[in-house]
Amino acid sequence: MRYAIISDIHANLAAFTAVLADVKRRGGVDKFWCLGDIVGYGPDPHECIDSLRRLDHICVAGNHDLAATGKIGTDEFNQDAAESCLWTARQLSQADKAYLEKLPMVIETGHFYLVHGTPRDPVWEYLLTTSQAIENFPLFKTRFCLVGHSHVPLVFSSHATGDFSGRRFLTDVSLSGKDRVIINPGGVGQPRDGDPRASYAIYDSESGLVKLYRVPYDIQTTQKKMEEHGLPVGLATRLSYGS
Repeated sequence: MRYAIISDIHANLAAFTAVLADVKRRGGVDKFWCLGDIVGYGPDPHECIDSLRRLDHICVAGNHDLAATGKIGTDEFNQDAAESCLWTARQLSQADKAYLEKLPMVIETGHFYLVHGTPRDPVWEYLLTTSQAIENFPLFKTRFCLVGHSHVPLVFSSHATGDFSGRRFLTDVSLSGKDRVIINPGGVGQPRDGDPRASYAIYDSESGLVKLYRVPYDIQTTQKKMEEHGLPVGLATRLSYGS
């Protein structure tokens, strides 16, 4: 079985479409695993939800998904994020909102635990350091955990020796050994690792490998739409720099 691991689409249809085309070029997958934040920031929330719903997929809720449906407030968001959340909520159909409202906070499937933030805090915690990973490993029972939210591709391992390690996700990750592993595939619609290309991963259960892929897309198309909708300039500008 092959699984595409995607996160943080953030209503960026151009990026999401490019990722879907790349998945197809690489032979396709059997299922998509989405780690939340389908909406927020970007100009195409309805279209991204619609595109995802057409796929064979499972998905957990992200903080922007929750805010768009009123399940959480925007007090914890910065001004640009809060403004985009309010705009996003006005663009969603009743079917869009019903879909987002039903997204679970966590999903366990086989050896994998899927969550947007972390097992400790599915909504808000950014898992960026090895020390955070060490604190989160005891909080899920499966061998592997997939997280999003930070928009940065990262890998944290709990080794059989009792040691821990963390690194940027740049090369293939093997899940065939005895290590427990936390993986972040980066962001589809708003990368924040200095690389503006869309980021996602494919897991092949037969080979036991998780491979990261970076996909160029027409950033200016997304930026132009954001400008036309009056979304915050800073949110559009950062797409050019992957920041």
